Amino acid sequence: MQFKTDSSPFVGSVSHLGGVMRQVLYALIPAIIVMSYFYGWGILINIILAMIIAVSFEAVSLWLRQRPIKAFLSDYSAIVTAVLFALTLPPLVPWWILMVGLFFAIVIAKHLYGGLGYNPFNPAMVGFAVLIVSFPLEMSQWLHPRWEEGNLPNLWESLQIVFKGTHELYSQDQWDSMTMATPLDDMKTELRSHYFSEIIITDSYGWVSGRAWEWVSIAYLCGGLWLLYQKIIPWRIPVALLSALTCIALIVNLWEPDQHQTSLFYLFSGATMLGAFFIATDPVSAATTPRGQLIYGACIGFFIYIIRTWGNYPDAVAFSVLIMNMSVPMIDYFTQPRVLGAKREKS
Repeated sequence: MQFKTDSSPFVGSVSHLGGVMRQVLYALIPAIIVMSYFYGWGILINIILAMIIAVSFEAVSLWLRQRPIKAFLSDYSAIVTAVLFALTLPPLVPWWILMVGLFFAIVIAKHLYGGLGYNPFNPAMVGFAVLIVSFPLEMSQWLHPRWEEGNLPNLWESLQIVFKGTHELYSQDQWDSMTMATPLDDMKTELRSHYFSEIIITDSYGWVSGRAWEWVSIAYLCGGLWLLYQKIIPWRIPVALLSALTCIALIVNLWEPDQHQTSLFYLFSGATMLGAFFIATDPVSAATTPRGQLIYGACIGFFIYIIRTWGNYPDAVAFSVLIMNMSVPMIDYFTQPRVLGAKREKS
């Protein structure tokens, strides 16, 4: 019996890829629910707008590249990029923020390099990095969690803010009182002012990393464990990332406890869990060899700590992932497993 095979590289069918992407979307549902509870309608508006914009950019790009539109849209890759990108943004950001970020994510970071399977960088993180550098004010305006400031804007008010701005509903002082810095940003500012002990006893700080963010991180963790159970993502990358981040944070905290946060704070704040299970494990832009995945994940965890502690940006997941995306070809080259029966050459 003869079997006919295509030449390498071997890529799974669109239906199989679509099934994998749907599992990723299912794993994000707990975090979406938790974030919607704490931050209101803005999260769902971000996601819906992001999906519409991302699919539109995807369809236009495929049409310009003369690729079959329906076949490539059915793999859900644009939807996953849109949802991951939307979850990194503050709720109620202006609609044009989403459009700018997704243009760089879908058109520049994905299709400019040849489409899915050829992009060297994680598209969602490229879009986020462009926005955080270009529009730092809009990207820092997170709403206060539900139980700290009473009622959040309703659906109609949220839509008005997204499409018309805040000036028709709130004065600048009112809007400033509704928004806040993230726990990471607040902690970095206060630590530099030597107010560590005052921060950890405030009601808004929660038990480890902010009342809202610690629950959001747990939701991401649950979704990530589901992906591991389903064998959708490799275990080496998230384990190496979280282990490296924990170890370096523990060492520095023991060395200077009054000036540096604990390991738990780093693990359950910001986008750590999102990055470990959903961003760093991107099968296209991540390392592929077993040893390479361990090195790749550990280096991301190392850079997260370095940038968060001494850099200008409070959350460093996007920049850490993009830095290591550039290193993936070299990592894979030097960590190729030995062929069975072959002897390793001496260097």
